[in-house]
Amino acid sequence: MVDTPTRRAVLGAGALVAGSLFGIESGVAQAPLPPTPACHDGEAATLAQTEGPYFKPSSPERVELFEEGMAGQPIELVGFVLSRDCKPVSGALLDFWQADGRGQYDNSGFRLRGHQFTDAEGRYRLRSVVPGVYPGRTRHIHVKVQPLGGRVLTTQLYFPGESQNRSDGLFRKALLVRTAKNAGWLAGRFDFVVG
Repeated sequence: MVDTPTRRAVLGAGALVAGSLFGIESGVAQAPLPPTPACHDGEAATLAQTEGPYFKPSSPERVELFEEGMAGQPIELVGFVLSRDCKPVSGALLDFWQADGRGQYDNSGFRLRGHQFTDAEGRYRLRSVVPGVYPGRTRHIHVKVQPLGGRVLTTQLYFPGESQNRSDGLFRKALLVRTAKNAGWLAGRFDFVVG
């Protein structure tokens, strides 16, 4: 199911960029997601949310959180980090952490945890699994985004069409990932605006 989230959730540089994102290193989730609306100068920053109790510093640097044999729907999440004036932010740090397909966090190691940096065009790519639900929470991925020398944005990303979205008090529509299925993977897109 492809959802049409709010403009802020899918900011980007238009249809040309949307198509090129899924060509990063021949990603397996090369689904042609609908073009995103154009970013507008002076755009509000992405909505901040709570860090939650499961963040661990010093995660390994990697884009592949998915491991062979891991339970759950594989996902490839891509997007940009943009400034409020819609310029790509290169070298921005993104630190991701999430529950596994059964809704469990690894609190002793770094399974489904990792950080990376945006490329020269402000792009990132993450391969993981769609997180499971657990009591009181819908499916979500945690992330901290920090431009070089800038402030940290801590937020959470959500999935469209989840029945638990309505009952999760933290859920915000502005933080929905745009999704499409392709080749057994779920393709996801979310652009962060920092400022």
